[in-house]
Amino acid sequence: MPSKTLYFPNPRHLHQLYAGREENLGLVEQALGVRLVTREDWLKIDGPSDAIARTETLFGHLNEARGQGVVIKTPDFTRIVQTFARGDGAELQALFGEPLVITTNRRSIVPKTLGQKLYLQSIQKNPIVFGVGPAGTGKTYLAMAAAISALLKNQVQRVVLTRPAVEAGEALGFLPGDLREKILPYLRPLYDAMHDMLDAEDVTRLTEKGIIEIAPLAYMRGRTLSNAFIVLDEAQNTTPEQMMMFLTRLGEESRMVVTGDVTQIDLPRSKSSGLLEVGRILGNIPGIDFHYFSGADVVRHPLVLKIIEAYERYKNPMSESAPPA
Repeated sequence: MPSKTLYFPNPRHLHQLYAGREENLGLVEQALGVRLVTREDWLKIDGPSDAIARTETLFGHLNEARGQGVVIKTPDFTRIVQTFARGDGAELQALFGEPLVITTNRRSIVPKTLGQKLYLQSIQKNPIVFGVGPAGTGKTYLAMAAAISALLKNQVQRVVLTRPAVEAGEALGFLPGDLREKILPYLRPLYDAMHDMLDAEDVTRLTEKGIIEIAPLAYMRGRTLSNAFIVLDEAQNTTPEQMMMFLTRLGEESRMVVTGDVTQIDLPRSKSSGLLEVGRILGNIPGIDFHYFSGADVVRHPLVLKIIEAYERYKNPMSESAPPA
């Protein structure tokens, strides 16, 4: 029986390709019809010649993704193997054919998961993109990075960052200070992310000139936002009326990214979430794309994924599915 041995720079690189789990190699054997043996820094493939060739291409693709900074987790690995088993590997290879790097003044940002790369590519291709998924998937951070990068490249004339002023158990009227001081806590996460991408003096200069605007969603009513990159964060806390109002602000040469987590809705029980409704209304319109993140895309502390999974099991004791997208 034909065989081929692949060699890697060190054992750690090889282990990263299959998420460090031996059972993932069994998935490859079953899906592609080969037998795999690995020791230290090499992987031996036994099987028919065409199956060996597909398996070699698979691991070459995984190695290329790893080299671009993608952290391969088991759900990603499973998705990639299944894609190659269907004969659609060329589509994934094209996805990683060109590295995707978002550049800002302070840092270069590289997608860490397959889901993050698909999300960023969707942002580059579509005027309106919805990024929906659990905490820690980078949906807001990546959207803001794309917005700041587009501004620095003169692709847009301004950036507008907004979120609804709704939080669990709080009301603006009971918070101390004037209107600006009341609103600032709701917008602080956007400021924090922006300071990660721009120098402090640039943030001050651009916000004072109105080139970067950070404001509550209510401030968007009645406006037309042209030549702008607009990011709506925490969209699960918009009502259907607010969601429609926001989306219809889109002006010429503008782009929008809407992010949210439908498991963290803080609206009163009597109000429905515009983010839950919008997918059913706009799901089939060209130029509008919905990207759903999963627990596999969580890039915070490893415990964050475990927390998400534990809450999902608690809320759905009969379900053994992955965390909600």
